[in-house]
Formats: sequence, structure tokens, C-alpha cells
Amino acid sequence: MSRICELTGKGRLVGNHVSHANNRVKRVFLPNLQKVSLMSDTLGKTERFRVSTHGLRCVEHNGGLDNWLVKTKSEKLSAKAQKMKRAIKKARQKAEASATA
Repeated sequence: MSRICELTGKGRLVGNHVSHANNRVKRVFLPNLQKVSLMSDTLGKTERFRVSTHGLRCVEHNGGLDNWLVKTKSEKLSAKAQKMKRAIKKARQKAEASATA
């Protein structure tokens, strides 16, 4: 299982560990991933994601999972998140059509 956030696409970074003697050794910086259940208001169901803590803050800042998925480009999202994004868009279009009719 790769260490990539399913919502933001944030992955590992490579850098140097620098000692006090200024010796440099390659090291890896991994994102802080958490397994969380996020609720979709439009679909009325929850889905489990592996999300970075930065991703959780972004979702809360944008007003929930539905708004975050609609605003985010599909290339950054995982396959599960892309599928949920399509379902949310379809449900919103159906709700708008029934509201105008």
C-alpha cells in the first residue's frame, strides 16, 4: 500500500538528513496519513479514506467532503475518490433538475 493521500495526492518527499558535523545522508519524509471515515452529505453515506492531516484540514476548510471533491482536479484523487466525485456530481444534477421541474 503506497503512502499517498487519497484526496490531495500528497506523497513522500526525498531530502537530506544533515548531522551536526554537516554529513549528508539521503532520507525520506512521509506524509502523516490517517484512516478516516468521511461523510458525504449529498449521497448520505460514509466512505473510508487514507488521508493526510493536511488533507483533513483542507476538507474542513472547504465545507465538507462533497465541496472538496467537486473543486479538486481528478488527477490528484484516488480511483475511489474519483468514483465518489462522479456520483456526487450526478446526484447534484439530478437534484437541480427535480428542483427546477
